[in-house]
Amino acid sequence: MIPVTKPFLPPKEEYLDLIKGVWQNNWLTNNGPLVNNLEFRLKRYLNLKHLLFVSNGTIAIQIALKSLGITKEVITTPFSYVATTSSLVWEGCKPVFIDIDKDTFNIDPDKIEEAISDDTEAILATHCFGNPCDVDKIREIAEKHDLKVIYDAAHCFGTKYKGKSIFEWGDISTASFHATKLYHTVEGGAVFTSDPALLKQMAWRRNFGHKGMEDFYGVGINGKNSEFHAAMGIVNLSYIDQLLENRKKQSFAYDKMLSKAAVKKPRIAEHTAYNYSYYPVVFENEQITLRIMNSLERKGIYPRRYFYPTLSSLNYVEHSETPVANDISSRILCLPMYHQLTDVEIEMICRLIAMVLNN
Repeated sequence: MIPVTKPFLPPKEEYLDLIKGVWQNNWLTNNGPLVNNLEFRLKRYLNLKHLLFVSNGTIAIQIALKSLGITKEVITTPFSYVATTSSLVWEGCKPVFIDIDKDTFNIDPDKIEEAISDDTEAILATHCFGNPCDVDKIREIAEKHDLKVIYDAAHCFGTKYKGKSIFEWGDISTASFHATKLYHTVEGGAVFTSDPALLKQMAWRRNFGHKGMEDFYGVGINGKNSEFHAAMGIVNLSYIDQLLENRKKQSFAYDKMLSKAAVKKPRIAEHTAYNYSYYPVVFENEQITLRIMNSLERKGIYPRRYFYPTLSSLNYVEHSETPVANDISSRILCLPMYHQLTDVEIEMICRLIAMVLNN
């Protein structure tokens, strides 16, 4: 079977060497030494001053919303994983969907201003498939209208824009370190900000709001992560450059083998060092897309319709007209992409796609 992705697992011995220390000091969670070590290493690798390791990418978005005091309308994308929208609704905010750019698949900045109302407090945009949004234009709009900006950068580990980590943009950026991601800690995530005061607030919010054993800053949540997850993150970080380079080679192999196929890929933003975390392709119509998916699945190959259906069609949000997102969503497949995937397997996937397209 060839799934859409498989987690990278480092040599077992390297992980167990770190885990031995957990037994020695009997410190399993609550901001232990491995969590602190991982945060230090991530800051050094990403060249960032501030970040917090949290339990997952969804909690990261929820902590970001709470820490920025967002309670009303948030302009957001209909083309992302469901957690982007469900986090807004969970926090009592109203998602206001605007359409995506037909070439980048990211939120269309030219449609943001017309959606701003007196109740708009923030923009929550996703760097879809690790491809940076138009962060410069979004920042200009946010400053003009006094809006906060949160980026769902779940797919973005290793992506740089204008020489800097994409996590540097926005009031807060969030990441997912889930097992399916290019870089993972089994379960996990992070929040990033350049504002030390905001970082401090997010730090106490991830720990129930504690100010001490018997005092509290304010309302918080359990957003902490464990020593076991941090250990996986520390070991995996030593392999990240190898993982990034291999994803790039795999992506180029797909490009070469699909060069004559009638498929479209998202246009990567200029000035971007891309992480090649996914391989999304858009076919001519939904019928062909489903035929290809079924053909692959019959051979034990499982692409995924990232992202289908669009978030603007969820049954717990107000319906919005997002024709571009709806169209892309109906025609897109993410092809298998993971460290162990071989050139032979990529060639087989591409041959099966070509057979459907040529019939």
